[in-house]
Parts: sequence; structure tokens; C-alpha cells
Amino acid sequence: MRVLQLQVNGDTLETAAPVHWTLLEVLRYRLGLVGSKQGCDKGDCGACTVLLDGKPVLSCLTLAANAVGHEVTTIEGLAPKPETTSEPALDPIQRAFDDCGALQCGFCQPGMMLSARALLNTNAHPTRKEIQQALSGNLCRCTGYTQIVQAVETAVARVSGKTEPDCAWVAELARDRAQIDSAPNEASPSSTTPGPGAPS
Repeated sequence: MRVLQLQVNGDTLETAAPVHWTLLEVLRYRLGLVGSKQGCDKGDCGACTVLLDGKPVLSCLTLAANAVGHEVTTIEGLAPKPETTSEPALDPIQRAFDDCGALQCGFCQPGMMLSARALLNTNAHPTRKEIQQALSGNLCRCTGYTQIVQAVETAVARVSGKTEPDCAWVAELARDRAQIDSAPNEASPSSTTPGPGAPS
């Protein structure tokens, strides 16, 4: 066992863990930060992605000891801490993922959002190709990539004050609602046979 002092989400945390434990194991099983998901355990899926000094790393391949002296950000620490209110704040990436429905089962979402945040920290106006490249190490087993890319584009547009792209499912929902609203109401029959005891 080794005592580790880690800087996680702006806090200094101390815990003991076996020397061979990965950062993912320490985060999940010692510190209770289960937002980072344990998927493939071999660096293929990206579900365990966290930020180390602002850069995305695969925590399942990073020894916990190697994170000492560095700032670790997990999905739990992505949103800014509220200063004057108890209302939870959201990072623009989180807000856009929510608004664009960029999740299905949600398993890949923490890693996706942290990879997207790392991209925007270094490139405030990425192209779609650059977004796809930045997220290429994060696999979505539900194949929800369209909304995920659109969510990142939406976050970029909002931060820069540009026109937001249409999120696919939002546009579809608006069309469905418009069709429902414009459909004629089913008219009741003009005359019915009164039932027993009905007034004549």
C-alpha cells in the first residue's frame, strides 16, 4: 500500500492504495468518484477519460502514482463550483449535451464530455473534422455520434456567440409537434343514439 496525495477537482485528497492501482481504480474505489467508467480496461473505449493538467488521459492506463503533483479533473469536477448560489452550474459542454440529447445509455458520456472540454481548452473554434478527431478515442456503443458532434458544435457556437446548429433530434421533435398541432381534431359524431336514461 502507498499513501497518495492527489489534486482532484480542485481539492487535495489523500488515500492509500496498492502501488499497482491505476488512477481509475483509485478514483472509483477509494475516492468514490464513479463518473469515470470502467469499460474495456485496456485503453480502447475511452470511457475512463479524465483530464490531467487539462489534457485527456486514459485513467485505466495511468498509474495513480503518476498523477501525484498533477491536477486531475473528472466529470464530477467539470461544472464550475457555484460561488454565490447553491444552484448547480453546468459547463457549456454539459449544457449542450443535455440540450442536444447527446446520450443514449450514458456510459460513454463522461469521457466524451471531458475529451470535448480538452479540445475547447486549446481550440475555441474547432471544425467538425477536428471535433471528430478529438473524440475518436471515445467509443459510443449506442452509436449516438451525430448528436455528440452536434452538441460540441452547439457549445462552440454558444460560447462564441454564433448561430447554433440545429440538433437533429430537436429539429425532429419540433417537426413532430408542429404536425400534431396542425392536425385537425377528431370531430365527435354529429348525432349519437342516447343511452338508457339519457335525457331526450
